[in-house]
Amino acid sequence: MTIEPSTVDRRKPALLISVVAVLVAAIVAWLVWPSSGGEQVQRSTQGPYTVQMSVEDPHQGGNVFAVTVTGAAPEVVTVEPVMPQMGHALAPSPAMAEAPGRFRTGDVLLPMSGQWEITVSLRGPSGATQHVFPLLVK
Repeated sequence: MTIEPSTVDRRKPALLISVVAVLVAAIVAWLVWPSSGGEQVQRSTQGPYTVQMSVEDPHQGGNVFAVTVTGAAPEVVTVEPVMPQMGHALAPSPAMAEAPGRFRTGDVLLPMSGQWEITVSLRGPSGATQHVFPLLVK
């Protein structure tokens, strides 16, 4: 006597595959969906420096980072993108002074979408610090 699998047993794998496919499609759509074009602003305080980093609509390609520093005045400001999940680390980009406490980078290339960490390094007479900011690039 042979026992045939029930219809319910055959539908379980198909249902699981369908749910996984929908979930994957949703994640991909979220990553590639155009962003609202808004500015991302984050703040950090360490040692003598309070840093505000902002970037307009972070995206794959060239991005300009604005850095505002209050507290002590740094002599050197750099911005270094790292994507730990993929093992990418890009060379630090200098941020040029625009006004006292205000710095801006040129285009910083972020070659792929995903979660990045942007390290803003400051060095001056009051010491050196690093401020790490998470950044989702779409």
